[in-house]
Parts: sequence; C-alpha cells; structure tokens
Amino acid sequence: MKAKKQESGLDAGRLAYLKSVIEADIAQGKYYGMAIAVGRHGVLELHEAIGYGDAARKLPVKLNSIISLFSTTKAITNVLVFRAIEQGQFALTTRVSEIIPEFSGGLRQDITFYHLLTHSSGLPSVYIPRPGMYIDRLDEVIAAICQNVHSMEEPGRRVDYSPLVHHALMGEAVRRTDPNKRSYRQLVEDEIFKPLKMNDSSVGVRADLKKRHLVPVFQGNAPVQHLGHSDLGPNGAFEEEHAEMPWLGVVSTVGDMYRFAEMLRRGGELDGVRILGPTILKRARQNQTGEKPNELYKAMAMSVGWEPFPAYIGLGFSLRGASICHHLYGTLTSPETFGNYGFGATVFWVDPELDLTFVALSTGVMDRVPNMERFQRLSDLAVAAVI
Repeated sequence: MKAKKQESGLDAGRLAYLKSVIEADIAQGKYYGMAIAVGRHGVLELHEAIGYGDAARKLPVKLNSIISLFSTTKAITNVLVFRAIEQGQFALTTRVSEIIPEFSGGLRQDITFYHLLTHSSGLPSVYIPRPGMYIDRLDEVIAAICQNVHSMEEPGRRVDYSPLVHHALMGEAVRRTDPNKRSYRQLVEDEIFKPLKMNDSSVGVRADLKKRHLVPVFQGNAPVQHLGHSDLGPNGAFEEEHAEMPWLGVVSTVGDMYRFAEMLRRGGELDGVRILGPTILKRARQNQTGEKPNELYKAMAMSVGWEPFPAYIGLGFSLRGASICHHLYGTLTSPETFGNYGFGATVFWVDPELDLTFVALSTGVMDRVPNMERFQRLSDLAVAAVI
C-alpha cells in the first residue's frame, strides 16, 4: 500500500530516479537484474523487480523470484546466535570448544563466540575447509573445519572476514545447544521464517520454490567451487534442496528479506511477534573492531589504489561506521547503520537514525570492487530520497 509522502518522508521522484539508475546499469550489462525494497517508518515505498536472472535475458526477475542470498545468510545465523545467548544456551564469552569439543587444540582453544561474531578469531579466511569437498552438509563441513582449519594467531588481535568457518561453527553450536535437538534448518524455519511469515524463504532450495529460483550465475569471478552432493555443477550447492550452509545457503525473496530487516529495525519484533529483545540488537550495532581494517578488504582496497578503511563490525553485523570511505552502505548513512551482504549480489541495511530500510537482491554476480561501487551508489541514492 502506497502512503502519502509525509507518512514515510521519502520522495517519490527520487525513488523513481533510483529505479532508473538500476535500469541503466542493467542496460549497460553491469549485472543482469535486481529486486529492491526501500521503506521508511515502516512504510514500503519502493518495491520493484528489474531486469533478468540470466545473461540471455530469458528469465525476468519478479517480486516473487527466489534468489540465493550468499553471505547475507549470515544475518539469519546471527539472529539464531542472539536467540541462543538470550536463552542462556551459551554466552558471548563461551569458548567454542566448550560446545564443539573437537574444535580444540592450540590457539583455537581460546576462541569465543564473541571472536566469531566479530571476525577476530585468528583463524585463516578460507572459503572451503578442504579443497574439492562437498559443502552442502553441515556435519561434513564441521568435521573438515575441525581437522583442517587451525589458528594463525591469538584471537582478538586482528580482523579477518571469515567467509565460511565462523558461521558454520555458530550454526553447529545453536544446533547442539538447542533443547529440542532440532537441525539448523528446522531452527531457522521454526524461530525465524514461520514467525515472520517469510513463506518464500528456506535453508536450501525447498522443492516448491525451485521453479522460481534464479540459479546464481558468476560473471567469471567465483572464488572457489561450491560443490553439492547431487553433482549439479561447480556451484551446484546453491541448487541443493537439503543443503545446510549457515554461511551462504539461504534463498529468499526481496519481500521476505524486507520483513526480516523490518524486524531488526523495530528492535526484534514485527506484527506483534517478538524474535529478539531490543537490548542485544542495540549491542550488535555497536562497533566492536575499532579502527582495525578488515584484512580481506584491505587487500582488495590496496589492489585498486583505495585507502584501506576500518572493518566496522558489530556483533555479527557489518556497520557503516563514522569514516568517509568506500562502503556497501553508502557514504550518507548514519554510523550505526547495520546489515549484511552477500558476495557480489545481495545486501540489506537498516539505518536507525533515518529509520530507513534497504534491501537489494541482484543477479549476475559481480566482482567485489564494482559491486561495492554499485551498492554504495544505490545506498546513497536511497538516502537522498529522505526528505
């Protein structure tokens, strides 16, 4: 339902311009398509599907298109971890090895869930725990992590974004400590998707969603293969129905992810259903990494001549932070703006100061640098619509 301008404080003409910029990007071949949602004060003002899901332009992006979230999945796992902390299953200060005893030995012994959430564990930044392995079964990934991934330094010394290991461990921890002994998939369904009425979201590609799923297409830039047990190709894990990958395995629609983001904007509640308490979410959007750079993105910045920028990580969420620097959330959002992003394709953020919610799920996976420039620009255009 469209609201009058004064209800949302968003300028319709400026939102139309934002849409036109996306259309121009797609026409120029920068990416294939995008579904986007922008709202303020709880009023959804921009909700559009633009372009296609494939290079041949045969599969149009629709509002009900099912899109792989990539690492935006980490936001779902973050919420399960916060829920476990609120229920006393473990604490930020709990050592991971207390919950997963086989993850022990050496410097790993002292890694806590705080270190995992802040990407400061001292573990290497790896996309796969063992070369060539299938990654769609959580138990196999955890076993490979425990066997192959060992600390490079003491936890807490530096920030190095963890593409896989941290959230795999946290997904396993919430499973092991669940009083009802549910799987990661069932926990997500019971505690997040069903309560929030995210009916078109699933861990793995649920059978009834397959026809609407826009299979990810990497534009020549996949960092590693993503193999699944069904042998559906080099990135087949993204098509597996029963995949459990707490770091990149959720599929969703832009509307469902908007509902998820709105729950966060509202302090853990939506439509009378409370998922989390507001206190832990307030803590989660406080900068925990100071001015330390994210080593993964420091290397990226230096490779293109950018000044390295602070990591700005809270508890699980990426933050905008105070510096004027290259950022997926733009240069105009407030310092406590928080959210998550998925490799070259997806992003959401919530600006608590502007009371603004932004979700964008794209197709045609981009390289890191043009993706950052793309979402920085689109985020700034969304903020420019605030009047």
